[in-house]
Amino acid sequence: MTGRPSRQAWMIVGGGFIAFTVSASLMHAYTVFLLAFIDDFGWSRADASLAYSVGQIIGGVSSPFVGSLVDRLGARRMVLLGGCLLTAGLLGSSQATTLWQVVMLYGVVMTLGANCIGLVVFVPLVSRLFVAQRGLAISLLQSANGFGRAISAPIAQWVVDEAGWRNAYLLQAGMMGLLVIPLAAMFRRAESAIPAGAAGAAQAVDGRAWTLAEAARTRHFWLLFLVYMLTSIGSFLVSLHQLAFAVGQGFEPLYAAFVLGMGSLLALPGVILTGTISDYIGRERAAILAYAISIVGVAAALLIEGADQHLMLWLHACFFGITWGARGPAITAKTADLFGGPRLGTILGVITVGSGLGAGIGAWGAGLLFDLTGTYRPAFWLSILAYATGAVAFWALRRPVAR
Repeated sequence: MTGRPSRQAWMIVGGGFIAFTVSASLMHAYTVFLLAFIDDFGWSRADASLAYSVGQIIGGVSSPFVGSLVDRLGARRMVLLGGCLLTAGLLGSSQATTLWQVVMLYGVVMTLGANCIGLVVFVPLVSRLFVAQRGLAISLLQSANGFGRAISAPIAQWVVDEAGWRNAYLLQAGMMGLLVIPLAAMFRRAESAIPAGAAGAAQAVDGRAWTLAEAARTRHFWLLFLVYMLTSIGSFLVSLHQLAFAVGQGFEPLYAAFVLGMGSLLALPGVILTGTISDYIGRERAAILAYAISIVGVAAALLIEGADQHLMLWLHACFFGITWGARGPAITAKTADLFGGPRLGTILGVITVGSGLGAGIGAWGAGLLFDLTGTYRPAFWLSILAYATGAVAFWALRRPVAR
C-alpha cells in the first residue's frame, strides 16, 4: 500500500490502540501493588520485583511464539486468547498468599495474556497497511503503552487505598472479563474491512520478503536485539521503582502516583511525535533524541534529596514520561523497514526477546541494588549508561543491511 492509507487501515490502528491500552494499564498497575506486597507480606524490594522481572523475561521469550501465532491466527483470535488469560491471572492474583503464586500468576499467566494484546500482534498487520506513514502508525499503537501506564498508577493507588489490593485485583478481573468479547469483536470488524491483498503489501527495502534464518545472519538483526535490550534495561531500572523511590524520598503516595501518572501521560504525544518525525529525519536521529531526553529525566531524579523538591519530581516525571516507549516506534519501524514480509511477526518476536530480557534485568536489578545499598541511585546511574550505549548501537543501524 503505497498511497494514502484507507479508513479501514486507520480502524486497525484504532482497534490496536484501545486493546493495547487495556492490557498495558493492567500490567503497569504492578508498580502500586509492589508497595502493597511489601507492606502486607514483608518482602524485600528484590522479592517484590521478582514477579515483574519474570514477567518481562517471559514476555520477551514468548514473543517469537506469539509472533508465529499471529502470522497464522490473526489479531482477533489473539486478543480473545489474551483477554481470557488476563482475566484468569487477575482473579488468581486476588487470592495469592505466597511469592511463587504472584510470580506464576503475574509473571507467566498475565504476561502471556498481555503479550497476545500487544505490539507483536498488531505491528505486523499495521506495517503491511502503512509504508510512507509507517512511523506514525506504529507510534500511535506504541503510545497506548504510555497512556495505559499513565492512567494505571493513580487509579490503582486510589482503589488499593480505598478497598485493599485483593479487591483491586477483583475489580480489574471483572473489567477485563467484560471487555474480552467487545475487544475481539471490534478487531473482527476491523480486519474484515481490510481490502483484499492489502495485508501482503509490506516488503523489505529491497522488495524481497525475509525469513527468520536470513535475518538472523545479518549484523542489523543482532544490533536491533541489542538496542531493544539496552533500552529496556535503561527504562526498567527506573520505571518499576519510580513510585517506591518517590515515597522513600518522603512524598505522599497518592501525590507521587499523580505526578508520575501525569508525566506518563506525556508519553502519548511523545511517542507519536517521535514516531512521526522518524519518517522525516530518520529512525536513528529520532531515537537518539528520545534517549537524550530520557537521560535528562533520570538525572533529575538523581538530584532529589527530599520531599520539598517538587520541581525536580515533576521534571523527572515529565522528561522520563514523555520518552517512555518513544524509541519503540523507531525500533519497530526500523525492523519493518529492514525485514518486511509475511514473516515479520516471527522476526519481530525474536528480536523482542532482547526487550524482555532487558526489562527483567532492569526491574529486578534495581530492587537488588536497593537491598544492597539502601538507595536507588546506583540503578539510576546504570540507567543513564544503558541509554547512552543504546544510542550508540542504534546509530550503527544507519548503514544498509547486507543480505
